[in-house]
Amino acid sequence: MENIDNYDEFELFGPLTVRDTVPNFEFQVFQNEEIKKMNMDSLRGKWVVLFFYPADFTFVCPTELEDLAELYPAFQKENAEIISVSTDTVFVHKAWHDASEAIGKVTYPMAADPTHELSHAFGVHMADEGMSLRGTFIIDPEGVIRVAEINDDTIGRNVKETLRKIQAAKFVAEHDGNVCPSNWNPGDDTLKPGLDLVGKI
Repeated sequence: MENIDNYDEFELFGPLTVRDTVPNFEFQVFQNEEIKKMNMDSLRGKWVVLFFYPADFTFVCPTELEDLAELYPAFQKENAEIISVSTDTVFVHKAWHDASEAIGKVTYPMAADPTHELSHAFGVHMADEGMSLRGTFIIDPEGVIRVAEINDDTIGRNVKETLRKIQAAKFVAEHDGNVCPSNWNPGDDTLKPGLDLVGKI
């Protein structure tokens, strides 16, 4: 999917997925005791993790967001920004941040999606509940989705694995012709696809 200027066109083309370019969505975030606007174009040049979760003041969600907060410096070292997204408002984000010890650790932007535009566009919106599934989308510095993963709302994610996937995506982006095999971690051997490997792996 190429850039889409009209949100209604998502109805025609379906949700965004791997290798699609993310349009310039604008949204509000709560971060560091401030409410501000962000847009996707302002994030070009960075890797971005859009981390959708069902709702504030719930049960599995704070465990995930706390893990993200603790690993946020590691993501930043990879030139990556984390943006958590739920259908709550920025005011609910602030209230949760003030009330929860776990969420109080969060310093990355917490995006609000009360109109469901983002969750609908990325295919994680649960229309019957007005919330989103647990969707993780890794977007490269050019705005192209490189990883798309969706969990049911009852299944928490492994944040270390999200970091590993960014590291793998960065490696192949920076080393043309290389691919990362199963369980690859930084420093491990990679593969260069070719006829000489056919049937030998």
